[in-house]
Amino acid sequence: MKTILRSQELSCPSCVAKIEKALKAIDGVEQAAVHFNTGRIEVEHDPEAVKSDALIKAVRAVGYESKVAPF
Repeated sequence: MKTILRSQELSCPSCVAKIEKALKAIDGVEQAAVHFNTGRIEVEHDPEAVKSDALIKAVRAVGYESKVAPF
C-alpha cells in the first residue's frame, strides 16, 4: 500500500534524510521517499503492520509535522 503524506516544514535537504530514515526504521515500511521541493512524502508499507498514524508519529518524532494527503 502507498500512503502519501505532506509536510510544509521541510527547510533543508537534511530534513529529507531524517524523515526517510525514521520511516524506513518502522517494521513493515518497504520504501520511503521524501520530495523536498513539494513536501510530498511517499511511503510504501504493509497496511496490516503499519497504519498512517504510525507514519505521522515517526515524522513528528524527528521534528516535523505531516498529514495524510488526498490523492
